[in-house]
Order: sequence, then C-alpha cells, then structure tokens
Amino acid sequence: MDWNASTLWWIAGGVLVAAELASGTFYLLMLALGCTAGALAAHFGLALSAQIVAAAFVGGGATAAWHFKRFRAPTTAPVEANRDANLDIGQTLEVAQWQPDGTARASYRGALWSVRHAGGGAPQPGEQVIVAVQGNVLSVRPAAGA
Repeated sequence: MDWNASTLWWIAGGVLVAAELASGTFYLLMLALGCTAGALAAHFGLALSAQIVAAAFVGGGATAAWHFKRFRAPTTAPVEANRDANLDIGQTLEVAQWQPDGTARASYRGALWSVRHAGGGAPQPGEQVIVAVQGNVLSVRPAAGA
C-alpha cells in the first residue's frame, strides 16, 4: 500500500489527538494543529521540507502561544479557599467560645464543625465568615460588622 505524505500527516495528527484524549495534555492538540498544517502543505504539493517547516511553525507557534496565554492568566485561589469550588466560602456562622489555641466548635448547616481562627489578633466570639475549608475544619475570620 502506498500512502502519500498527507495521509501520514493526518495519521500523526490523529495519534496526537488520541494521546491528548488519554492524557489530558492540551499541548498535544497544538502539535496536532501542526500536523494538520503539514497535511495541508502536502495537499498543496509542497516539498517534504516545506511540510515539516509548516508543521513546526504552526505546531510550535500554537504551543508557544498557549503557554504564554496560560502564563499570563491570573492564578486562582487554592481549592480550599476558592468560592467557585466550595460554596461554603463566604458563608457566616456563630462562634460562642474560642479555645486558647484558636480553635472552636460551632454549629454550621445542622452539624457541629471544628473551626480555626484565620484572622489577625485574638479570636473573639460572635459572627464569623468562612474563608477556607480544609477537610472538616472551617477556617474563619471575624465578619465585617462584628
């Protein structure tokens, strides 16, 4: 069976897409775009060296562009303190009494939770805002009005 160069480029691109689906590495899709450029160059009848240059230029350029886009993107808060990942962040609860080590037990959502003081200074009883959830421990700081 005699395969032309464009077929080989399309197969290489398909393998890269399959590898990306298996690994979740988005950069492989950028390299698959490079293989697509190589296949299109082959369809236009360009020499093998021009196909390789097109694949390298498009694949490498797309990879570099994606890398710089991710590098410049703002970082998100860790999952334990990210309101998008944990809807308890920002909710309030009432702490009646603090232990000397900055911990307490408080009722929240119908259950008794361990609470850790995350604000500055000595913890004061009263309304607290949840700033992070670490396992079954709520990190809190005093509410703005308290």
